[in-house]
Amino acid sequence: MTLDYTNSIPLHVQLKKIIEQKIYNGDYAEKIPSERELMDEHYVSRSTVRQSIEQLVRKGILVRKPGKGTFIAVRTINDWLGSLHSTSENIEKMGMAPGARLVASQEIELVGRLKEVSGLDKAHHFKRIRYANDIPMGIERHYYPVALGKKLSQFNLDEEAFYELLERELKVNTFQAEQEIRAGISTRDDSELLNIPEGTSIIIAERKITDVHGAFVEFERAYYRADMYSFKITLSRNSK
Repeated sequence: MTLDYTNSIPLHVQLKKIIEQKIYNGDYAEKIPSERELMDEHYVSRSTVRQSIEQLVRKGILVRKPGKGTFIAVRTINDWLGSLHSTSENIEKMGMAPGARLVASQEIELVGRLKEVSGLDKAHHFKRIRYANDIPMGIERHYYPVALGKKLSQFNLDEEAFYELLERELKVNTFQAEQEIRAGISTRDDSELLNIPEGTSIIIAERKITDVHGAFVEFERAYYRADMYSFKITLSRNSK
């Protein structure tokens, strides 16, 4: 990606996107090049470089350390496999601000694996983009029994966590989850929502939740950026 000097988009905006993309691609490890190095590489003024960096600092992607340089502030979100937590809870535990944007809420017919896992013919489907410090880090698709989904749709799902709504407002006692994790690559549509190149490596996590009576509550299929999300588990070895 290079700067287009004839484009109407300001150079500092173009440069910001280039730096951000290189961070997500892993081209920069701990810190970004110096202002002088960026000026020489992209043939721009110091003010242009500083404007670009300032925008990324405000977004929480970069942090300045006087006398040392400008460092990458994006942190990997660790999700403990042995406990049931919402994405918001995991993000908060990492010291980052969680966010969400609802992009779909509708009743749908289920086929194939979704029908088999849930045992439902129809479900209420929610699709949300998840953010950490305003950075898009995942896309989550939730499937609920229609009656339960309609109740959830009455709340502001840009601000509320599903698990908290289920327990606090709807008195649903979630109890157990079965989770499967695998690698995948991002589609064109999801890549645009996550601001990553099409075909980027992602983590796909599927989770089925039941209540204390064993009844189906939710099936979630989530797509997380591999550079921002990791799973951690504690193992032990019993010696005889």
